Amino acid sequence: MSINPDNRKILVVAPHPDDETLGVGGTLLRRKSEGFSVAWLIVTGVTEGFGWSSQRVIEREREVSSVSDFFDFDEVHNLGLPTTKLDTLPFGEIVQSISQVVNSYRPSEIYIPHLGDVHTDHAVVHNAVVSCTKSFRYPFVGKLLSYETLSETDFGLDNSRQFSPNVFVDISEYLDGKLSAMEIYGSEMGEFPFPRSRESITALAQYRGSTAGFRAAEAFQLLRSRE
Repeated sequence: MSINPDNRKILVVAPHPDDETLGVGGTLLRRKSEGFSVAWLIVTGVTEGFGWSSQRVIEREREVSSVSDFFDFDEVHNLGLPTTKLDTLPFGEIVQSISQVVNSYRPSEIYIPHLGDVHTDHAVVHNAVVSCTKSFRYPFVGKLLSYETLSETDFGLDNSRQFSPNVFVDISEYLDGKLSAMEIYGSEMGEFPFPRSRESITALAQYRGSTAGFRAAEAFQLLRSRE
């Protein structure tokens, strides 16, 4: 089966809600305006059974709902696996759960967290999604890219796994929207110099933009491209 050039469907995979906005928020807004179909796969969740308060669970559900509406996602999938504990689960079961979403949505592009992120959930998700992009099983996937996540990618200290972006997307017109989306996650934002702050998010976008000649950009590492 060949890749359909008219299949403009993006899947962003977030280990935790807010990763999608930090890493791909501006690009998602831009692609939606360009007519792409965009889906959001959230891998982990918070529940009282996992030790979270009922107030936090309700708060997170409201955040996810509001963010989904903000980006106008065409599909939202939530696996609800325990946050911070993915490395304790059978890897094959995680792959199978993600595979079901990939096969159902059939995206042409997938965005995943960077392998070198300091959070173990990010590394597990990265490897699990890579397993769901083999050309002989998922021939509709044309591009696989990793994104950077403030407070995770920048704290990874393994020099062999440093984030090396080679794709830059102009989000000059969408940076304000990205910031507005992040503010929905009130409990995740902080005052500068906290990494997840308006100033830090803006500074990274401007830095990535200056690398590529844009006022603001998001940077990605192209892992595989099939045309």
